Amino acid sequence: MAEHLDLHTVGDLLHHYPRRYAERGELTTLADLPLDEHVTVVARVADARVMTFNGAKGRGQRLEVTITDGSGRLQLVFFGKGVHKPHKDLLPGTRAMFAGKVSVFNRKTQLAHPAYELLRGEDGENAVGSWAGALIPIYPATTKLESWKIAKAVDAVLPSAVDAVDPLPPTLREGRGLTDLPDALRKIHRPRTKADIADARERLKWDEAFVLQVALARRRFADTQLPAVARRPVPGGLLDAFDAKLPFTLTEGQEKVSGEIFADLATEHPMHRLLQGEVGSGKTMVALRAMLAVVDAGGQAAMLAPTEVLAQQHHRSVTEMMGELAEGGMLGGAEHATKVVLLTGSMGTAARRQALLDLVTGEAGIVIGTHALIEDKVQFHDLGLVVVDEQHRFGVEQRDALRGKGRQPPHLLVMTATPIPRTVAMTVFGDLETSVLDQLPAGRSPIASHVVPAADKPHFLARAWERVREEVENGHQAYVVCPRIGDEEDEKKKAKEADAEKRPPLAVLDVAGQLARGPLAGLRVEVLHGRMAPDDKDAVMRRFAAGEADVLVATTVIEVGVNVPNATAMVIMDADRFGVSQLHQLRGRVGRGSAPGLCLLVTEMPEASPARQRLAAVASTLDGFELSRVDLEQRREGDVLGQAQSGVRSSLRMLAVIDDEEVIAAAREEAVAVVAADPELEHLPELRTALDALLDKERERYLEKG
Repeated sequence: MAEHLDLHTVGDLLHHYPRRYAERGELTTLADLPLDEHVTVVARVADARVMTFNGAKGRGQRLEVTITDGSGRLQLVFFGKGVHKPHKDLLPGTRAMFAGKVSVFNRKTQLAHPAYELLRGEDGENAVGSWAGALIPIYPATTKLESWKIAKAVDAVLPSAVDAVDPLPPTLREGRGLTDLPDALRKIHRPRTKADIADARERLKWDEAFVLQVALARRRFADTQLPAVARRPVPGGLLDAFDAKLPFTLTEGQEKVSGEIFADLATEHPMHRLLQGEVGSGKTMVALRAMLAVVDAGGQAAMLAPTEVLAQQHHRSVTEMMGELAEGGMLGGAEHATKVVLLTGSMGTAARRQALLDLVTGEAGIVIGTHALIEDKVQFHDLGLVVVDEQHRFGVEQRDALRGKGRQPPHLLVMTATPIPRTVAMTVFGDLETSVLDQLPAGRSPIASHVVPAADKPHFLARAWERVREEVENGHQAYVVCPRIGDEEDEKKKAKEADAEKRPPLAVLDVAGQLARGPLAGLRVEVLHGRMAPDDKDAVMRRFAAGEADVLVATTVIEVGVNVPNATAMVIMDADRFGVSQLHQLRGRVGRGSAPGLCLLVTEMPEASPARQRLAAVASTLDGFELSRVDLEQRREGDVLGQAQSGVRSSLRMLAVIDDEEVIAAAREEAVAVVAADPELEHLPELRTALDALLDKERERYLEKG
């Protein structure tokens, strides 16, 4: 069990819950067995016959057994010496559980050499009734360990469930009417009724949600104990000067979130806040005002972007928004001005040396950069605030390294444009307080999105290119996004090895050429992708932003932060190759000006496919939170938390982050109350034990660094 299922202790085994329950009365359907999967079925033998081949002495014997469950029939095959025992056991009319891998032979589904367990009614007829109603637990199993072997092992250790240490405080358990842990374990493994299963699940979900939320609540509590320098904006300083020159008023949402951030910055322990905002909801503006407040208070602010392109863009948009306020120490700089420096890995030595100097002396109040900011050489005069853009691309270790740059822990603001459903935010970023910006700033235009089924209706694709030409004729610009770059040697090889039916995803370099020669001939078409030199990328973006190119054919490098208000149309090729949230991010790059945006999702997938349903969902709503739910429901939670979060993820067995919103929210409240009353959990030894088990060494490390 340790080897195949990573179960090492009795506790591990008791927490290895059945995946589902087969009712002996109601048989698993044979009609829709998945190919190549390891299945466990309950069925009755219809007939069995031994076939001999190879002529002499019956050397080659094959036993064919047909089983049925009313919905369909399935063939079992046994060969050679292995036929004797099943031939004796599997008589017509016998019922049994069979486990094996589903394969196809002669166009029929079959199980070859399945393992089986006979289901016999004990002492005659009276037992059959009770037996037929029983629920057979089917465990997550492997070829080496069939479900019933696991079940027998569970039978052996189930009596010791009485010793299970119950992590839930008794008052909580009674207050919420939850059954105790030994009882829940008995009911989940050996339920008498469906109500037993429901009771047990409800209780076990609470365990997971509560223990995880206590871990997070303790971290939040510990963070409130850390010292930090309070940073309050100075009246008549940089922030006021900046607000005075803003050409527009902030949205209500921006005002509200700014208020939450300023309140946090004014306290003597570090802010830890997650700022979620739709693409284009004005997060950068909110973050910039927080940075200016910190500079007013004598500190420095650092903004971390995941890529060079983004860092350069943030630097450009921040200096543009600040104008002469960003020209500290220069002629023409305003009196409150500060210096805004850029720090990336590919900078020249001289520029880099100057930037480092400005940071150490405190000349630069604001620094914007990539991970290069985290290197040992980088020293700050007095780091007061760290803004991290696009958290999901930014590991926990990096946040940690940057935090160590301040004399005291700096305040932390994490920004993400990927809408995260509330419950996931509570589980993944549970150590951060959350602010949400959900209004779009005034002057933003609606985006119309349509699916273009290139295979079913080729004329739709032709029309898409006409629409792009029309936008350009009206003085606007367009993006064309492709899943890959093209002309890579290894990719060509891969494409050849792949089946001929599945063509490789469309590539920027091929598509750009075809468009420039064909449907978009005469327009200025440029390309942008991740393998270009940083200077070339920047030059292309500058030309596009300046309106010197009509159409930009790009990979997803434009997904984050590209801001060209004049770009109104986007065509996404092979849109089915992108995830829901990625499509939503990409789409947010158009309609940033006063003209309405248009996003066309081109796909060759057939109408009934899940990929098409996904695209239809993206086309039907602009609400990122709605889409993030669709995305999760399609992928389940497995990848939501991504690799960086895998430590926490693996502890959830029963809890489904999307469906159990109420449990998670309630568990968070209870956890906060428990930790506030008893931060060290001195009076709750059982909860401590459970917590230590959850935070085993690897996860402890992960959480510490969070």
